[in-house]
Amino acid sequence: MSVPGPFSDPRVITLFGLLAVSTVTWLTWSLRARARRERASAPLARVWHPQESVELTPAEEHAFGQVVSRLAPGTAGRLR
Repeated sequence: MSVPGPFSDPRVITLFGLLAVSTVTWLTWSLRARARRERASAPLARVWHPQESVELTPAEEHAFGQVVSRLAPGTAGRLR
C-alpha cells in the first residue's frame, strides 16, 4: 500500500526515517549525559548503618578489628 502524493517517494520516506532515528539518538545521548553530569556533581547520600547508634561490646569491637586487619593490604599489596 503506497501513500498518495509527495510522500510516496521513497527518498522522502527515507529522509523522515533518518530524521526520526537521529532525533531519538540525540535525545537519548543528551539525557544520558545530563544524568551522568548530575550524578557526578551531586554529593553521595549518606547511608545509615546500625553501628552508628548501637554501642558495640568489647568482644564485638575485637571481632570487627580482626576482620578489618585481614582485609587490610599486606606488604605486597595483597589481602592477608
